[in-house]
Amino acid sequence: MQHLVAFPVLFPLLSALLLLLPPCGKNMKIRRWASSLFALISFAISIVLLTNVLENGPATYAIGNWQAPFGIVLTADLLSLTLTSLASFLSFCCILYSSAGDDEKGNFFHPLVHFLLMGVSGAFLTGDIFNLFVFFEVLLIASYSLLMHAGDKRNTRAALHYVIINLVGSAIFLISLGTLYGVIGSLNMQDMAVRITQLSGDDIQIAKIGGSLILIVFALKAALLPLHLWLPNTYSTAMPVIAALFAIMTKVGIYSIMRVYNLLFAADSGPLAALGQDWLWYAALATIAVGTFGVLASQNMRKLIANLVVVSAGTLIALVSLQQAAATAAAIYYLIHSTLVCAALFLVIDLVSNQRGKLADRITTGRPVKQGLVLGFGFFIAALTVIGMPPLSGFVGKIWILKSTYELGEYQLFWPVYLVSSLLLLVAVTRAGSIVFWQNKQTEADKSEFKPAHISKLVSTYLLIAASPLLVIFAKPMTEFCQQAAMQLHNVSWMTQAAGGL
Repeated sequence: MQHLVAFPVLFPLLSALLLLLPPCGKNMKIRRWASSLFALISFAISIVLLTNVLENGPATYAIGNWQAPFGIVLTADLLSLTLTSLASFLSFCCILYSSAGDDEKGNFFHPLVHFLLMGVSGAFLTGDIFNLFVFFEVLLIASYSLLMHAGDKRNTRAALHYVIINLVGSAIFLISLGTLYGVIGSLNMQDMAVRITQLSGDDIQIAKIGGSLILIVFALKAALLPLHLWLPNTYSTAMPVIAALFAIMTKVGIYSIMRVYNLLFAADSGPLAALGQDWLWYAALATIAVGTFGVLASQNMRKLIANLVVVSAGTLIALVSLQQAAATAAAIYYLIHSTLVCAALFLVIDLVSNQRGKLADRITTGRPVKQGLVLGFGFFIAALTVIGMPPLSGFVGKIWILKSTYELGEYQLFWPVYLVSSLLLLVAVTRAGSIVFWQNKQTEADKSEFKPAHISKLVSTYLLIAASPLLVIFAKPMTEFCQQAAMQLHNVSWMTQAAGGL
């Protein structure tokens, strides 16, 4: 079982290659079935690993048995495997959704999705910061191509901005890695955590510069203010199924901050303890506020959802910056919830816009939606979830967030920002939904010219929507699981003890 730790990375790579070869490469029907099957197998692999970690504890896997600081090391704990499972499940839903015809609007959609899954899974599992950079580049290259899937002029402009800003981020990442390696002598996270506490003299200041640069890169990936401007346009102009898939992308940056921040800049990290904590805290609160204003100002539904992603990123970073297990546990639950509901909203709005003619997803009165009951119910559940209304997972996550910040004494500033933001989001989302679904100008006869949504699109959309009530039904085991994952993240001693495997 030891080598299975590498499978969440290796299997998507193998899947992408097989999808390029005959018979998958020539026959679209076979490619769709194979791609869906491969995504389910990737999900199953992550679940098997997760089960083993729950039973036997976390583990590290040194490829080729080369140990730190020279070897490539993968780390498997509850948080990393939860996120690989989440990425695999989201990929399956998006593949199923695209199989109704969206995958034919460009080349190599299915192989690119699996290459993206490979990069995302590698970023979640790697125990080496340089290989984190490598996996970042793998997922970014795949995302560049997916952004251009069925692209037009607006899409190309937004994709160009996305490419340029990420190229700049990659350059800064390399500079920060060189700086840290120059003073620490290692890029293995486990090894760095030990060596950082031994720094002295000018090396401390140089390490602080390198650490600050790497946090800036992660903030860019996570869409933290003022580095968030790329996200609303990029997500709102991409194909909705691509935007839904990208709901996991900002979580890669947030996870990187979670992992690196709590390992290298923890309270016992000596001279680098709590590096950038105040900056992350205030930037996160500002991100929540700016994302909320973006939601209120949005004139179409896709831009509104993209700004909701910004709000969720700010909320998560605020919790992570507290560096406490209680806040991290709430962040893990909220991360799972927000990823799935935002992806579901992108898919629901795509189905709605296909049945509104030229109005598409604009928030204005127009012709009624052909499948108003089916799609309206899906939007209703997803909207209640994203704004945190009972009895769905958004409400559980909100209460947990408020409780954890209160117990940690950080509620004086966080509560007003977060609660006012929640109220404004409630107003904006309910207003948009009422206009699109209720305020119709045309008669029922006008709906006949639009085809109903394909069954595979409805199934994949409702699979994502169903996650919210399931997170509430199984709230007790989920909260215990998130608390255990947070304790593992903050108690890093297991990384020095786990040399065996699963």
